[in-house]
Order: sequence, then C-alpha cells, then structure tokens
Amino acid sequence: MEDIQSAQAMRDRVAMRPSKPAFAILFAGAFASLHLGLMGTASLPGAGGRDLPGYVAMTDANSAIVADPRNASPNDFGLLRFVGEHLLGFFVGDAHAADDARKTRQTAALSQKVYEKLTEAQALVEEGDVQAGLGILEGMRGNARLTPYETAQLYNYLAYTYFTLERYADAIEAYKVILEQPDLPAALAQNSLYTLAQLYFTVEDYRSAVDTIKRWFAAAPEPTKTAWLLLAQGYYQLGQYASVIEPVDQAIALMQAQGAPPEERLLLLKRAAFYELGDYQSLASVMQQIVALYPRKGHWMTLAAAYSEIGDTRRQMVIMEMLFEAGDLERTEQVRNLANLYLLHKTPYKAARLLSRQMDTGKLERTAANLRLLAQAWQQAHEDSEAIAPLAEAAELSEGGELYLRLAQSQINLGRYADAAASLETALARGGIKRPDQARIMLGLAWFELDRLAKAREAFAAAAADERSRKTAQQWLDFIASERARRAALASAQPS
Repeated sequence: MEDIQSAQAMRDRVAMRPSKPAFAILFAGAFASLHLGLMGTASLPGAGGRDLPGYVAMTDANSAIVADPRNASPNDFGLLRFVGEHLLGFFVGDAHAADDARKTRQTAALSQKVYEKLTEAQALVEEGDVQAGLGILEGMRGNARLTPYETAQLYNYLAYTYFTLERYADAIEAYKVILEQPDLPAALAQNSLYTLAQLYFTVEDYRSAVDTIKRWFAAAPEPTKTAWLLLAQGYYQLGQYASVIEPVDQAIALMQAQGAPPEERLLLLKRAAFYELGDYQSLASVMQQIVALYPRKGHWMTLAAAYSEIGDTRRQMVIMEMLFEAGDLERTEQVRNLANLYLLHKTPYKAARLLSRQMDTGKLERTAANLRLLAQAWQQAHEDSEAIAPLAEAAELSEGGELYLRLAQSQINLGRYADAAASLETALARGGIKRPDQARIMLGLAWFELDRLAKAREAFAAAAADERSRKTAQQWLDFIASERARRAALASAQPS
C-alpha cells in the first residue's frame, strides 16, 4: 500500500493544468489569426489589377503558409476579407477542422477602421506596451457599430491581452462574449470553447472546465486525443473517478488507431482513477501495460504493491526479486519486504542470505528487528547454528526476554544445554515473555540434560503452578522422582 500511495503523489501531476507558457504559445495564434484570414487573393483598387499574395491558413496539423507581409503596400488594404473557417488554426495542434472548412464557405469582414485599431493594439502588445494596447482594445468595447464578427475579433484580442496580464477571470469573460455572438464561424466557436475550457483549468474551476469541453465535443466533428485527456483530467479533479476511465480509453483508442502506443500520461491518469476507486485488480492490469511500454523502477514498484493488495504475493515477490537483482531496492523496508515475501513463500534460506549480505555490506542496519528477522529466517531454514549469533546480538539489543527465549530454543536444538539454561534464566529475569510456564519447562529440560536434577525439579515445579503446563510439568516431576528412586536403589545395591 505504501508504494501505491507514494506513487499517487501524482495527484498533482495528473492534473496537468495548462501552464502559462503553453497558453502563451496558444494565444500567439490569436494575433496571427487576423493576418491568416484577413486577405484573400482579391484584385484591389490601386493595385494595378494584380492578385496580391494572400495569407493562407492551412487547416491540417499545425502548419500555416503565410506570404511575406512586406510584399503588400498600404494601398493593398481595400476590401478586406476573412475566411471564417480558417480562423485560429493554431489551436493545440488538433487537426479536426479540415472537413468542416471544406463544407463551409462563409465569409466575414472587418472594416478598415476596426482592422487598423486592432493591428495598432497588436503592435503595442508585441512591443511590450501591453497596457497601451489594452487601452485601445477596451476603448473599442462601447462601439455600437461593431458587427458581431468584429466584436468576436475584438474580444479575441482582449482575451489574449488579459491572459498576458494574468487576468484570467477577464480572459474567461472575453471568451464568453465571443461565444455569445450570432453566426460565429464554426472554427472560431470551437476553438474559443476549447481555449475557454483550458482557462477554467488554469483558475481551477473544474466543473466549468468539464461543462465547456463537453460543449466543445458536441460541436467538434472529430474529437481529439488532447480533448479526451482534458475531459478526463477535469473529472479527476472533481473526484468523479469512475467517469475518468471512458475518456482516457477514447484517447488511447485514437492513438492505437494511428498505430501509436498509449501515452504514459494517459495510462497514469487511468491508474490514478483506479487507485482512488480502490479497484486494485484493474490498477494491476493498467500497471502491466505501463511496465510493458515504460519499464521504470517506480512503475514496477507500483505493480508489485498492486499485486500485494490483490493477494498475489508470489508475483509481488518475483518483481521485488528482479528489482533487487537490478540494484533498484534501496530502502531498508523494501529489503525487509522481500525477505518477508521469501519467508511467506517457504524460501527461508533466500531470506537469510539476503539479510545477511545486506548487513555484512552495511546496507542494512543491525537493529534488533533486522537481526531477529535474520535469525527467524535461519531457524526456518533449519540452520540453528547460523541463527545463534544474530539472535544473541538481537537479544542484547532488546529490552524484554522474548529473544532470549528464542535463542535458548536454537541452543537446545544444538544440544548446547548450559548456554540454553543461561539464556532461559535471563529471559525469565527480564520478563515480557508470553508463556513463562513454557520457558520453565524448557529450563527444566536443560537442567535435566545437564543432570542437574534438583534444579530441573525446581523449574518444573514452578511451571506446574500454571494450569496450562501443569500436566507436562507433573509428568517431568514424576519422572525425576522415579529417576532419583532408581539411582538410590542402584546406590544401595552397590557393595560397600
């Protein structure tokens, strides 16, 4: 669970709100759009009847072929025309407007005066005098003679300028005005909706961001991967985690249809949603995709943690072992986790060798807990002689007597009864033992094996005081009594 949680520091990462630099690039197209659509190839008065080089906005991908504006003279600005469906071809790299552009041949116009005002404001903003440019634009807002199209263009410029000044609320309001205009060119309406959704992300108004991008989906002829991702991010920020999955899958399907693998950020967003839903089975499935495409340590760790959550500890162990062999298990708890997995799956010798090597190289501290785990591994591997040293060291570091009891067990298994008796007496003196009656049974046995029958009888008698060990202790007491009688009889039968 801990590794999954640490991986979910992605809460901030998956939001992926559009940054100011990204918007600056996007909004740069707002000024360019005036030129990109304003001039067609028209024969204008004063131009000698020739066709002027036009500004042509390409509708596929991000490309634009723009004739050099220096070729045009001041007299070239006669009947200015704008092809509406070509407006704002800059928008986030999505190439969905081509079919719509072919179907629509709507035109819109800016008057000479409006055009000159807008270009004057543009020049000031681009030269860094943003306030002066803004003053011109805001001064145009009260002009009742503006056509709906001119109003849309004015507020398009205002939106950019407000964004430059980080006046995001004003930029949002400007886009709302654009979208209120009648007979708005389809491409301008779609691009305005999309950019407005991104602005809502910037101000963390995720409800409005989701509602706006859904309006864009209703208008867009071909939804794009980027738009699906934006919708999924909005749902995630709203805590509607179940709603995240479908738009992410839609974005992935678009990529796969183009022969491209799913982007890592798409899969990570899906993973985050499944984590929040507590659906670890699905989380593990997504992580399998991620490690196949982007096999990084952190992703493998998350997959291992997911397997742990669904109880597939064998696969968890395999991954952890692979990471250890690659040198990617650096934290103490990760090494201990692998050792415990070895113990769980009945490979205690691997656990013991792992812990021993890590301690010998100084990568794992010789704490009481680590030494105890090492001794436990050796004991389960039936290597009691190897367990003695770490158990003795751990017992010295501990406060209670429990580890001395475990040490005594290994010593008895090795026939080291004197050492076992000493360890058991220390264990009983320190206290904190769960079953002191059993410790006294073991002590009686050690003394008996050392032929210290009086001490053995004393230990068994103390154990008999506990009802849980009374029967066993009494059997030993009876046996010691009979042994003493047997020895007395033998002694009396000896010739003097």
